[in-house]
Amino acid sequence: MAVAAAAAARPVFWRRLLGLLPGRPGLAALLGRLSDRLGRNRDRQRRRSPWLLLAPLLSPAVPQVTSPPCCLCPEGVHRFQWIRNLVPEFGVSSSHVRVLSSPAEFFELMKGQIRVAKRRVVMASLYLGTGPLEQELVDCLESTLEKSLQAKFPSNLKVSILLDFTRGSRGRKNSRTMLLPLLQRFPEQVRVSLFHTPHLRGLLRLLIPERFNETIGLQHIKVYLFDNSVILSGANLSDSYFTNRQDRYVFLQDCVEIADFFTELVDAVGDVSLQLQGDDTVQVVDGMVHPYKGDQAEYCKAANKRVMDVINSARTRQQMLHAQTFHSNSLLTKEDAAAAGDRRPAPDTWIYPLIQMKPFEIQIDEIVTETLLTEAERGAKVYLTTGYFNLTQAYMDLVLGTRAEYQILLASPEVNGFFGAKGVAGAIPAAYVHIERQFYSEVCSLGQQERVRLQEYWRRGWTFHAKGARAALPEVRGGVLCHLRAAESPGEAVGEDGDSTDQELLLRTDRNGLDEDDRHGWGQLLQPRFCDDSGLGVPASPCRDSMAEGRVCCQ
Repeated sequence: MAVAAAAAARPVFWRRLLGLLPGRPGLAALLGRLSDRLGRNRDRQRRRSPWLLLAPLLSPAVPQVTSPPCCLCPEGVHRFQWIRNLVPEFGVSSSHVRVLSSPAEFFELMKGQIRVAKRRVVMASLYLGTGPLEQELVDCLESTLEKSLQAKFPSNLKVSILLDFTRGSRGRKNSRTMLLPLLQRFPEQVRVSLFHTPHLRGLLRLLIPERFNETIGLQHIKVYLFDNSVILSGANLSDSYFTNRQDRYVFLQDCVEIADFFTELVDAVGDVSLQLQGDDTVQVVDGMVHPYKGDQAEYCKAANKRVMDVINSARTRQQMLHAQTFHSNSLLTKEDAAAAGDRRPAPDTWIYPLIQMKPFEIQIDEIVTETLLTEAERGAKVYLTTGYFNLTQAYMDLVLGTRAEYQILLASPEVNGFFGAKGVAGAIPAAYVHIERQFYSEVCSLGQQERVRLQEYWRRGWTFHAKGARAALPEVRGGVLCHLRAAESPGEAVGEDGDSTDQELLLRTDRNGLDEDDRHGWGQLLQPRFCDDSGLGVPASPCRDSMAEGRVCCQ
């Protein structure tokens, strides 16, 4: 009876929410989309059958490798060789890879890297906040630029910042006003690019109010680069991401080829973005189509070419470097390389930057992710992490239809960034709980509770923003596959929650220690506990009828 009543109440709940939104078409559209998703999920649940087990067979085939596997490559690498047909493959030593564990560590590392930068600082984010910690970061940039001019031999330090136009322009004091002093004082050294989605144009752009216009599409790349070192993350440049908003961060130290690639990528997206001027106006790059005033098809075609030229040229360079590395006598062991001093150690970690820019018809991350999930076999363990649980139907079918074990870590309602928000936004965590509950009910109906497990992250006074995946592959020696996401959810990654531009990082390593570093970063913080059927954080005994198999908490 209670279940039936809850089901009957859901349409009323959504009608009430939508009724509160006169003149709010952006948020109404977002909630309407969630409502449609919930309705479709209920219909699908009734239609589920053993045909679901055919999902991996019906998914796109693994892209074909254009050359035979290289017998000189380390064991297991050839399994992922097909990815290098799509994006550049970077081989590095795991001694140059460090997983950060806390927002404070992330913030302090960024400031330290800015202070010692000599040639370039490249920062791509959704936005820059306006609080004292963000001002501290801007002051750090200003100090480093000042020193570069006062040095006995002035350096050619360049600072390039890429943000989203709509999010960076929100409010009277915003990301733009925070960066104007740098532009005005160092006009030859500082570039600020503001990406504007081509889908927000015309009457739609005039009608949708500030904040809700961000639901149409965003610049969501998160790259923080200092000379030849790179931090890849999902964190934005805002105070909560420096203090109490848990995210994921991978620091790639002295990786020049990777730094060059991301510099070129951010430059490419910057070239198709609006350029902030010292008087707070914006201009397009000479010869570029305007993103919302010009022809949309022409703009997207030009943007696709600009970004794909970067990807393809880097892919060609890395393929040539791969041939030189594994088909010559220059490869040294770590010990020999340290003794020689001038030759790099043997790579044991391979990095594939996956790009998703659906407005420009660039969907590399979508292709690779679906292929990897399709290929997940019995004995493999896949760990998925998201702050906003909203699986696309394709991903849902793959999770439920393959034989790998899945452990999915979600944000509990209390650590969702919208929890406690005023107005309709405060209902968003409950919507995600409902989607989570529906998914787990489907898991239970298929009898897959032992193979697909859900847990929630909870920590008092914190919020949760980590996105990514990790796969333990039994047939690859010591193999760990890490997928660090910037997209808020799988739905966003493929454009169902907005056509954002994103970068993802696929990292494959033979070093067990790197995996241990990552696991310890969470293991010291987290311990399991169970929640009740409400899914709102009340401790209870383990129960298979509960919304999730367990929850992860940190006091």
